[in-house]
Amino acid sequence: MRVLNRLNQFQRLWQPGQGAPQQVTVAELAERCFCSERHVRTLLRQAQDAGWLEWQAQSGRGKRGTLRFLTTPDTLRNQMMEQALREGQQHNALELAQLAPVELRALLHPFLGGQWQNNTPTLRIPYYRPLDPLHPGFLPGRAEQHLVGQIFSGLTRFSLDSARPVGDLAHHWEASDDGLHWHFYIRSTLHWHNGDAVETAQLQQRLMMLLTLPRMRELFASVKAIEITHAQCLTFTLHHPDYWLPWRLASYCSLLAHPDHPELGTGPFKLKIFEPELVRLESHARYHLSHPLLQAIEYWITPQLFIKDMGSSCRHPIEIAIGKPEEQDQLRLVSNSISLGFCYLALRQSERLTPAQAQRVIALIHRTTLLQTLPLDENLITPCDELLPGWPIPQWAEDEQVALPTALTLVYHLPVELHTMAEQLRQALAARGCQLTVIFHDAKTWDGCLALASADLMMGDRLIGETPEYTLEQWMRCDPLWLNVLTHPQYAHLQATLDAVQRQRDDVSRATALLGVVSNLMESATLTPLFNYHYRVSAPPGVNGIRLTPRGWFDFTEAWLPASSGEEAGR
Repeated sequence: MRVLNRLNQFQRLWQPGQGAPQQVTVAELAERCFCSERHVRTLLRQAQDAGWLEWQAQSGRGKRGTLRFLTTPDTLRNQMMEQALREGQQHNALELAQLAPVELRALLHPFLGGQWQNNTPTLRIPYYRPLDPLHPGFLPGRAEQHLVGQIFSGLTRFSLDSARPVGDLAHHWEASDDGLHWHFYIRSTLHWHNGDAVETAQLQQRLMMLLTLPRMRELFASVKAIEITHAQCLTFTLHHPDYWLPWRLASYCSLLAHPDHPELGTGPFKLKIFEPELVRLESHARYHLSHPLLQAIEYWITPQLFIKDMGSSCRHPIEIAIGKPEEQDQLRLVSNSISLGFCYLALRQSERLTPAQAQRVIALIHRTTLLQTLPLDENLITPCDELLPGWPIPQWAEDEQVALPTALTLVYHLPVELHTMAEQLRQALAARGCQLTVIFHDAKTWDGCLALASADLMMGDRLIGETPEYTLEQWMRCDPLWLNVLTHPQYAHLQATLDAVQRQRDDVSRATALLGVVSNLMESATLTPLFNYHYRVSAPPGVNGIRLTPRGWFDFTEAWLPASSGEEAGR
């Protein structure tokens, strides 16, 4: 980036005197800028032409000239950044921003949120971390899970307005009376993001590729074959009935990319840029459902905005905070909810931890003030008293007659709030004569966690998607947690029970049966939820159509900006 190099060189010229006039030779300036004398003369001429400084040279080799500065590096950087933002040069702006973490919030605020950029309605969202690659199958982060739902489509999809999956790439489906043959009828007007028509064979090929992934094979263990029985029909043949199949195909992990170009999908937005500092989506003109009302969505990866003492973080609540600092009181809370997802504690019962001791640990958590006194940000979490709405947790009193083990081991993974929870639990157990060894697995899942096989206690986070009951079934079927928490006979029984549940045709019967499975895990002191998160979306007047999804985001296809927002932004 040439402009950044010029700014860096100007900083080197300015730094020794902090902007005061300098008597200096060309040779000294060249040494300061790590370049030749000829090149530094070019730099001085360019900076003087740009109005940054004045240079009065003295004739004769080694003579000292006079260097006067007409601006400061901070002012210059801010001007450059503002120009880059107004011209839509996001990469240049973000690169310049790395030099100014303190001023970054004030600089970026006028350009975040809803803007009409060159007559294009664009929504920019500041985000606190780089996004993980959007590879096929399971993804740990809820931002990534949400993004794949905006870029890719499945045979079916979840809708906020329906308790059951609805059509997506398939406009309709039907199952045979015995539940072993499922026919999905594919729309005839589908197009990939590059404009090519979608072929049914491509969807079959991508589905078969997904089934080569180990955890996806577990999810679709009932699938025997996927065949093209008509030019616009895919038929699933099953080993045994699975009435969760439309739900499995609507899950984010089952969305379908092009078999040869995994970045191409058929969703409402196409992926235009995916880089550590910037992710940009643009609307897909040939999308087969309702077209997005926004032309572009941008994630600006700006960790500096979320440094402590520099404002709120979007690690859990989603906050679109835009406008100048003095205008922040105009922000309005447009949507909020308590997450259905939860952080949990799982307990491996063994000779080291009996069922009665496990019950005492759970009672210690839920029947004392431990959860209520976690030193976390206000309004971030709320303690659980049920796993899902209507699924209460057992109410045990702490039985002090049950002696706790002298030592236990806890392993936990992200989110960061579990750091605090682990320390609180360690102190509480220590006060009761139990030494807790704490091991942190620095990831969002249990993948690659060697300590999982031997730990007594495990803490993690369970995201709950659009259909809570199905999400729990998927969790218990595919997460490596259960292979380690349960004995082999217990794990085999769990999977056999899940197989029996999926054979039930009626939705209510499946949900009720699944409640029985989860209730047994809680009653046996194998599982207890800890706390839920508060999800919030705040936006200024003019950003409309925002409705929270169960993952704490909002459907980008529904958001819109009135023309008046563009007129105000341009003034």
